[in-house]
Amino acid sequence: MTGYQPDAAAAALHEIRQRRGQLTPLPAGIAPRTEAEGAAVQRALAHRSGAAPPAGFKIGATAKRMQEYLGLTGPAAGFMAIGNINRSGAVVRFADFVRPGVECELAVRLARDLPPGPCTPEEAAAAVGELVAGIEIVENRYGDLRELGVPTLIADQVYHAGAVLGEPGIYDWRTTDIGTLRGRLIVDAHQRDEGVAADLMGHPMNCLAWLAGSSVAKAFDGLKAGQVIMLGSVTPPVWLTGPASITVDFSPLPPVQVRLA
Repeated sequence: MTGYQPDAAAAALHEIRQRRGQLTPLPAGIAPRTEAEGAAVQRALAHRSGAAPPAGFKIGATAKRMQEYLGLTGPAAGFMAIGNINRSGAVVRFADFVRPGVECELAVRLARDLPPGPCTPEEAAAAVGELVAGIEIVENRYGDLRELGVPTLIADQVYHAGAVLGEPGIYDWRTTDIGTLRGRLIVDAHQRDEGVAADLMGHPMNCLAWLAGSSVAKAFDGLKAGQVIMLGSVTPPVWLTGPASITVDFSPLPPVQVRLA
């Protein structure tokens, strides 16, 4: 990453978002060339958009189905702004999003910091305060991902547009195998897809451990207590064609709901 200046790419991404445009490959002179450079652009974008420090991070493509869907060989992460995180039952404007979709996720809230660098699943789990069901709202603002490239996808927060968090409830996730939790994605009272938590890199805490060791965590100086981490979707996104009511159910966790009106 020596000599790379991320500000020009961050400014370009911010401008495209402001005019709700489609993201095409950035000019060669400013485009990030590696995942580390993409993470540096992402941090610059967070500062430019007033989202630093971030309220948390999303991890994309932690399930094989999602990697195959996106054509990625591994996970990728992006920051989340506090203004884009909602509680269950929220109503958000469909018109505020560009070609939105929804995903079926598990999320955690950290009780302690995780420094950047190698991390075991046990260390990751020890840092978690709460486990909840989550909905990620994503936007399809991209053309051909192979042309765009993974570094630019990382710079642009990997489809992220918003998140909705459920409540932890009374389920004691530390005493059970959370890999067996089955998530259901329901749109307007019709189940559209489902998957199991073990699809997320073999176990959800493997995802959190991966994030701690990622270039994105390094760019943001690690993960901090209080931040929310979306661990990935057990299903491909369901793209919405109009207003809809969404429920994600990972029983026995309380379900999480949002309406795009």
